[in-house]
Amino acid sequence: MREWIVLSALIAEPGRTQLALGHALGLDKTTLTSLLDRLETDGLIVRSLDPHDRRARIPEITTAGRQIQTRVTRGRDHAEAELLDAFSTHEQRLLRDLLTRLAASQSGGCLPAGGSCI
Repeated sequence: MREWIVLSALIAEPGRTQLALGHALGLDKTTLTSLLDRLETDGLIVRSLDPHDRRARIPEITTAGRQIQTRVTRGRDHAEAELLDAFSTHEQRLLRDLLTRLAASQSGGCLPAGGSCI
C-alpha cells in the first residue's frame, strides 16, 4: 500500500525531490529511500539528479509505474464501491465527511480534497 501511495504522490505532484516527497507523505528519509529503492528495482520509478541541487534526487514515475498505480486505484475504487453499496447516497456522503474529519484531526488538518475513504 505504501508503494501505491508513493506512486500516487508522484503522479499528483511530479518534480518534487525525495526530501519534499518524504515530507509531504510523512515518511522519514530511511523509509522513503527503502520504498524508492524497491520501486526503482521493479522499474516503476526512475531517479534523476535535481538540476538545481546535485545532492538531491527527483523520483519520477515510469509508464509501468503508472499502469500499476492505475490498476491498484481501480481495484480500490471497486472494493470501496462494493462496501459503500450497503448505504444510501446520503449515508455514503455522511460517512465520507466523518472519516475526512477524523483523518484531518489526526493529520493537523492537512488533507487533500476528495479522494477515497479507504
